[in-house]
Order: sequence, then structure tokens, then C-alpha cells
Amino acid sequence: MAAKENLDILIVGVGGQGTLLASRVLGRYALERGYDVKLSEVHGMAQRGGSVMTYVRMGSRVASPVIDEGGADLILAFEKLEALRYRHYLKEGGHILYSTQEIMPMPVVTGAAAYPQGIEKELPGTGVDALALALEAGNAKAANSVMLGALCKKLGADRAAFEAALLACIPQKTVEMNKKAFDLGYAAV
Repeated sequence: MAAKENLDILIVGVGGQGTLLASRVLGRYALERGYDVKLSEVHGMAQRGGSVMTYVRMGSRVASPVIDEGGADLILAFEKLEALRYRHYLKEGGHILYSTQEIMPMPVVTGAAAYPQGIEKELPGTGVDALALALEAGNAKAANSVMLGALCKKLGADRAAFEAALLACIPQKTVEMNKKAFDLGYAAV
């Protein structure tokens, strides 16, 4: 990202997937690189497995924390139905980086609806099997670190600085697992 370039990233997922941690990592990375950064979180029913979205805006000067529909340069989605649900936020020429994981929403669990098929065909972007890579790293909860590694590579960000921002935001006892997950995500894109 060039020094004067603004970048708007929408992070979406399901409660408990680490979307809020991902926004803090991205915000920390941008601040340490000298960018103006604004974050805004919308939790919804996150504690019950509901939708979560976070706006991350960075650049030389950022006035508002909110990204308008059609204004996101990139959507980082931790679940593919969430990517589909929020794709209208993507600007023309934008990209969606999404986990191929499927988490069944309550209407699907209760049988009132079916999980949509063929979602990948409707997403302009790159899918990553973050869950499988997280399990390879040692724990399914590291899927957010897999996606952050993939995001780092997609953005062409400084890998060492991005990883340092991640490691500064996680518990010390999980460092090695998260480093491995980050590396696997970086290699997946």
C-alpha cells in the first residue's frame, strides 16, 4: 500500500471466529506503519453465532470509520455465506478473500432454510480452506490467523511487521500455533 493511498477493508464473519481480533491486528499494523486508522464494529447477535462485521479504514487521512455500500476495496470473510451476504459492500474492481468454511445459520439448523449452494461462483475473489489449515497448525481457533496471513500476502504488506502486529495481540501461550497458522495462510494465496 502506497503512503498516500486509502484502503477500506470490511471484515465479516460469525461470532466467535476472531473477526474483532483481526480488525485490531490490522489496525495495529497500519498505525505502526504511520497511517491514520479508523475501526468500527457491528456485533449483532455475535454471542449467539450471529453475523459480525468490522470496518477498517486506513490511509493518509481517514475522516469516518464507516464504509459505505460499494466502498470496500477488500472484504475479508471468515465464512463464505457471510462473504455472500456482504458482497454489496465491495467496490467495482474490489476483491473478496474468504474462508471456505460453512457455519450453518439458525434457519438452516432448524430446517427452515437450506444453506445456499454454489456460493463460490458468486464471489469475486479467493477462497482459502482456513479451517483445514488452522487444524494443521494445531487448533481450529487459529483460522483467523490463517486468514490474516492470506490477507498479508494479498495486500503485499510487510510480512514481518504484519506478523508482529498479530503476535502483539494474542496470548503468549498461543504464539507458535498462530505463527504457523499465519505462515500457512500466507502460503495459501
